[in-house]
Amino acid sequence: MITIKGLHVSIEGRDILKGIDLHVRPGDIYGLLGPNGAGKSTTIFALLGLREYESGHISVLGYDPKNHGAILRRSIGVMPEHAGFYDWMTATAYLRWYGRFYQCPSTSSKVEELLEKVGLKGEGQIPISGYSRGMKQRLAIARALLPRPRLLILDEPTNGLDPKGRREIHDLLTDYARDGSTAVLLSTHLLDDVDRLCNRIGIMDQGCSRYEGSLMDLLTQGKGSVRYRLHLESEPDAVVMPAGMDLLGRDGDWWQVEIQLKASEGPSSYWRELWRRGWPILEIRSEVSSLESFYLDTVAPSHLQLRETV
Repeated sequence: MITIKGLHVSIEGRDILKGIDLHVRPGDIYGLLGPNGAGKSTTIFALLGLREYESGHISVLGYDPKNHGAILRRSIGVMPEHAGFYDWMTATAYLRWYGRFYQCPSTSSKVEELLEKVGLKGEGQIPISGYSRGMKQRLAIARALLPRPRLLILDEPTNGLDPKGRREIHDLLTDYARDGSTAVLLSTHLLDDVDRLCNRIGIMDQGCSRYEGSLMDLLTQGKGSVRYRLHLESEPDAVVMPAGMDLLGRDGDWWQVEIQLKASEGPSSYWRELWRRGWPILEIRSEVSSLESFYLDTVAPSHLQLRETV
């Protein structure tokens, strides 16, 4: 879906990207991590054909964005960090208008179906000026999904959402990537989102790639299992655990579980199975945040030479 090798970008004589490698495969939910100024947004602009690059190779859905940017942008759904809208329009009118840019069906019924999917059922006739920040986040995701893209690129999609809203968006994204023919590139500062959603990650710092690989390999780091605490809205109807998951105990609304390693997968498949079984999960926390520790070590000055290939 995306292949980037040795990408270099300069802006006004300043080196912004100094060798980025990134590989997103069909079915991936790929977490792109890095501190402010690491070059994440510039990388996204380059793969969309919106930023010239000096050297390196980019292939997106089999196309070079330098020469096929317009074609690619019709096949990709994008949610920028700062999503602008015409606030005087209703969400339904806005999405129908926006859909015409993609020449995709955007009847009122299809738009209402999409709004329901992102948690805005019954809100389509309200002017966008009356939306909260969280509602605008949901509308931005609906806009990205409108052309039914093969590739979805999201920048901080759960900002402004409460735990229940975040879970609903997580469900939507995992459903989107489930059939294996589509992919999600998720740029975020929220390691919890990555822990819940992603099967692979890439870490950038100071315009360079520092790490790329399987999230589960990173979390387990040679161990056979990982422990999590789950915050439930209410007790599930049946406490029956999926294969590979054990219930270790409970403290009020928090349930402790242990999951076994699944090759090439993140923990999200376990959460999907629990949600399918009716577990009302509001929040998920790893007992020992291997991801957080590794991330902080990777972007620290003493580890600037860390690099791992696919």
